[in-house]
Formats: sequence, C-alpha cells, structure tokens
Amino acid sequence: MSLLQVFILRSIEASPPTKRRAADMTPPAATVPLASLLLLRLSSTAAPRLKNPPSTACHGVRCAGGGRRQRRLGRRRAAVVEEAGAQEDGVLLPKEGEEPAAAAEERYDWREEWYPLYLSKEVPDDAALPVTVFDRQLVLWRDAHGVLRCHEDRCPHRLAKLSEGQLVDGKLECLYHGWQFDGEGKCVKIPQLPEGAKIPRSACARRYEVRDSQGVVWAWLSDANPPDERKLPWFEPYARAGFTDISTVHELPYDHSILLENLMDPAHVPISHDRTDWTAKREDAQPLFFELTERTARGFAGYWGRTRAPHLRNLLRFEAPCVLTNTLEFAGKDGSPQCFSAHFLCRPAGQGRSVLIVRFGSTARSPLAKVLPAWYFHQNACKVFEQDMGFLSSQNEVLLREKVPTRELYLNLRSSDTWVAEYRKWMDRAGHGMPYYFGHSSLSPPPVPAVVEQAPAGAAAGISASFPAKGGVGTTHAPNPTNRYFRHVVHCKGCRASVRKYTTLKNAFAALAAAAVAAAILAATRQWKVILLASSAVLAAASYACDAVVSLITTNFIRTHRRL
Repeated sequence: MSLLQVFILRSIEASPPTKRRAADMTPPAATVPLASLLLLRLSSTAAPRLKNPPSTACHGVRCAGGGRRQRRLGRRRAAVVEEAGAQEDGVLLPKEGEEPAAAAEERYDWREEWYPLYLSKEVPDDAALPVTVFDRQLVLWRDAHGVLRCHEDRCPHRLAKLSEGQLVDGKLECLYHGWQFDGEGKCVKIPQLPEGAKIPRSACARRYEVRDSQGVVWAWLSDANPPDERKLPWFEPYARAGFTDISTVHELPYDHSILLENLMDPAHVPISHDRTDWTAKREDAQPLFFELTERTARGFAGYWGRTRAPHLRNLLRFEAPCVLTNTLEFAGKDGSPQCFSAHFLCRPAGQGRSVLIVRFGSTARSPLAKVLPAWYFHQNACKVFEQDMGFLSSQNEVLLREKVPTRELYLNLRSSDTWVAEYRKWMDRAGHGMPYYFGHSSLSPPPVPAVVEQAPAGAAAGISASFPAKGGVGTTHAPNPTNRYFRHVVHCKGCRASVRKYTTLKNAFAALAAAAVAAAILAATRQWKVILLASSAVLAAASYACDAVVSLITTNFIRTHRRL
C-alpha cells in the first residue's frame, strides 16, 4: 500500500458506491472462511492456553532466588491473563500457531523459484550488473544481440568478480587476466594460453536461466531442476487496455521479510506518511477490515478495506517467494470499470538488505502523471521509503538480537495486522526450505552473522566488492545504504540523466549570471546596467532552481522534528 494508491483511493472515494461485479464479490471456489482459518474462536468461559507465554516479562530481571522467581512467574501469569482478556474482547489476534492439519504443507525450497533481479529497461547496455539473491552473487549483462545473460559472479580462474569486468564484442571479460565468456558461460578467450592450446572445458562460468517478463528480469536459481515456467509470475492488469505504470528500483537496508511485512500493512500509511504527496492524513487512521479467502503452500490472498469506506475492497495477494500485489477494482466517473494495481517485487539481497522493484499502475491515469516529470514520482517514492527506514531497520535489529518468534514480540491487532500475522505464519510453513527465517511460532536464525556473510575479509573489502554497475571509489556512486543516490539513482537511468542535465544547466546558468554581472559593470549606460543586472538575477534564480531539483532527486528526506 503506497501513497500513490492512497491518492487514487481518495480521488474515487467521493463518488457514490457502485454495484460491484459478481466476479469481484464472489470468492474463489476454494475459499475458506476467515473465521475458521485465521481468527481462532476463544472460549467465553476460559482464557486461551498459550504454548509459549511472552518472554519479555522478565527481561532485565535477575531470576536467581525462589522469591524473585515466584514474583517473575506471577507477573508472567498476570500478563497472560491480561492478554487473554484482550483477545476475548476481539482486539488482538491470537498468538497460537496454526492447527497441525493447516501446517502440514508440501515441502518448500527457496531455490526452486523465480527471483526478480531488475527492471529490464534499467539493465545497462554497456556494463555488467552485480545482483545478489540471499547470499548468492550473480552478474547480469546483455550480449551483442541485447539478450539478457546471467552467471555466477566469479571467474573460474582466480575467483575475481565478473561484474567488475567489461563487455567486449558481446562477451563478458574478466578484468583480472582478460578471460572472456560468451552468453552460455563458455570461456572463448584466454590471452595467456599458448598458441594452439585448447581452452580447458572446465573454464566455464556457471549460468542461470533468466526471463524478461512484463518488463522485469527473473532468474531461476535451482541447481537440480530446469525452470518451471508455471511459477513465473504474470500480472493480469498489465494486459489491460490503457494500463500504464510508474516503476522504480530501490535498495534498502533491512531484510526482505521486514520489507514485505511493511508493504502489506496499510494501517501505517496515514501515520508514517502523513501529508506526503498531499494524500495521506493521520486523521484518516481508522480500523480496517480483512477477509482471508485463500491460503496455500505458496502464499495467501484476501480482501481488505477501510471501515469508513467499505465499498472499496482491495484484493491483496502474496505469492512465494517475494511477490506482493494489491489490486483495487472501481468504477470511473463515467461508470466504466477501472483498475489500480500495485506490485511489490522484493528481492532478498542478503541479511539486512533487500532490493525492491515497485510498480504502480492504473487504467485511469492521474492528471498529475501527465504534467509532472517521472523523476518527481521517483523522488517521492524514495521519500516514502525513507520515512519508514529508521524503524524498519531497528525492527530488523530487534528480531536478530532477541532470536524468538514474532508471536512473542508482536502485539498484532485484528483491525490492522491480519496480513502481517498471516505472512509470519506462512514462514512457519515454508521456513524449513529457506536459508533463514523468523516466523510466527518458529524461527531459524542466519547461520553466520551478516558482517561475516557480506564482508568476510573485512569491511573495506566488502564495500570494494559491492559497487553498482555505474560507480567507483571516492565518487557519489560508492555504496552507502543511507544515501538516496546509492539506494535509487544508480539504479535508474532516468534519474541519472536528470541529475546530469540539471547539474549542467545549473553550472551554465551560474556562468551566464556571472558574465551578466561583469557586463553590467562595464556597461556605459544606466539602462544597460539595469537590464544586465536583472538578467543576472534571473539566471542566478534559474541556477538555484536547477540545484534544488538535483537536491530533490539525490537528498534524503528528514522529518521536521529530526532536523537540526
């Protein structure tokens, strides 16, 4: 749920409720009522029995001694009773796990999936692009025919990163010793090889299958099985007539599960993004309704909406491993059916890191989208993620430090957190097939610390080995997850071009303003002095405006109460 979606919701909210189509109102044939799947009925005569009472009751208390232990247990029992009373009042979601029958699903394997690597339009034509899925490092590039290729990001010779290399005649060249590889990963040139000698057959770069589907590059990571085309995501709204979208790429400093949890939480939008883009308002915070309609081994789906606007029913769908969609069907002013759809493709890029491909599209294009440049919407999306960044990063920290399931840490409300609880319960079912996870009732922490995974040879080595496709040491492009330029601009051709254009214009206007001042000093008549000084003021203002645009594209958003 984003502020662009809120903008569309508010624009149609004023129109009278329309009669929804039967297809929108009728759940699928496999629908299971929410009450029987998600919300456990509580007995009116006894408090629910919690398998693992919250462990936070005795944090910071030394538990030695019988008296202290009894007081601690008393406080814990009191907390359980208090929590049970709140659940009976229908405020909190129950902390119990799923029924055994619901938890017994088919085995999940994170490698047997398609992962979103990048927007295909943003893949450089003249450079190799490093990408990461969990701890697996890949390199994405285009051959001489523009075909997308993907390999393991290391040279079989001496393990140098191929993404540091260059493209030569449609081949990927390792810049350490000049070995060149074709699109299939076969080594086709070794400069140091004696004349007449054959290239060893083992001198190959490991290849991964990729697909360009609806503008997104997907990679299949299985080591054992060929690509399963049935699992390749396909989004129906993009096939509709008149459907247009705004798509951006963002690198974010927290785990992809934290990111997904945040994106499926519409309750936070009015508070966290108050007055962002003039749409979200904190006074609009209200209870939400949720209706789970589908639960499978690969995810879940259901409807949600605001209690003050029950006729606007959003369909949210989570599909493994990292795809979240939110679709709203509504009637336009002329009664014609319209659709707004938000697609969040969240690539796990290692511990404490994720890459988000966010796509907002609609058949009813906003008038603002026709007037404002694309970089404006991009910087606004950056601002939204920056508004969430502080507390999402700290949430990631707490989960790693506490090492307990989320049911012992979260107080999930029925009226705001249903999808969050459902997502963590899905991780209970699928976590056994993931490198690490934090579920509702179970968890498996990462086997090694993030600092070891990402920089085993030291922090400087880790930074040096993780440059984006365009950038280098000592420049603005150097990796820095707290910097908007690194998180978005290096991933966006349009924003990079805008920064270059407005920087050039800023310098040109400043030079012309200085020249106008010099000419005014030398002017012989008072009339020319006034004209030249006025021109200088206008040129200086134009230079300042261009600088403001560059700053808007590249500078982090800081909340007013946090500014010095």
